[in-house]
Amino acid sequence: MITIKNLTKTYKTKHTEMTVLRGIDLEIADGEFLGIMGKSGAGKSTLMYQIGLLDHPTSGNIRIDGVDTETLSNDERTDMRLSTLGYVFQDYALIPELTAKENIMIPLLMQGKSREDAGKISIDMLHKVGLPNKENNLPSQLSGGEQQRVSIARAMAHNPKILFADEPTANLDTISGTNIIELFKQLHEQGQTIVMVTHEEEYAKYCDRVIFLEDGKVTREKAK
Repeated sequence: MITIKNLTKTYKTKHTEMTVLRGIDLEIADGEFLGIMGKSGAGKSTLMYQIGLLDHPTSGNIRIDGVDTETLSNDERTDMRLSTLGYVFQDYALIPELTAKENIMIPLLMQGKSREDAGKISIDMLHKVGLPNKENNLPSQLSGGEQQRVSIARAMAHNPKILFADEPTANLDTISGTNIIELFKQLHEQGQTIVMVTHEEEYAKYCDRVIFLEDGKVTREKAK
């Protein structure tokens, strides 16, 4: 599903230059649940942002579902993000003025679906993530675990081929965090490809394989 070759990322300012990723090679299989671990500053989130087309690498190649992403225009990258990729972030990234249902509808409307169809899909997704009666709740009326479930429902509403999760349990208590990981496990068992950045060893155990980053390089990996 994903092939990465000699990926580098360097951030430059007027006075400094910092290389965060240093020649990463990686393959992620269709249907795999991959964990990315490492200390703070190791390059975990930066790597996920490159793979998820949220940023451009300095050099190297990323192929997603057979497509060389560096040959895509900005519009084509946007289309791929909307049609092929889904994202879950540690801060939930929900729009506070919109209800749970409306937050899930946004990417569907951006894809061109009617409000009626987007609304039906949103209700269905809220049921699937265990929030059948929360459609009209604002984010402020939901717990952290519930907000993260809404963000997962939003990420999955368009059936993405790949789901990216950046520290999805970081702001949750142990029970809520475990519930979110169990939800990822269910999605994975249904064939979903998942790439997850995490600090939590106990949650990494749910992954098929975990790669460990140190100073921008993959230093080792561990499979189940």
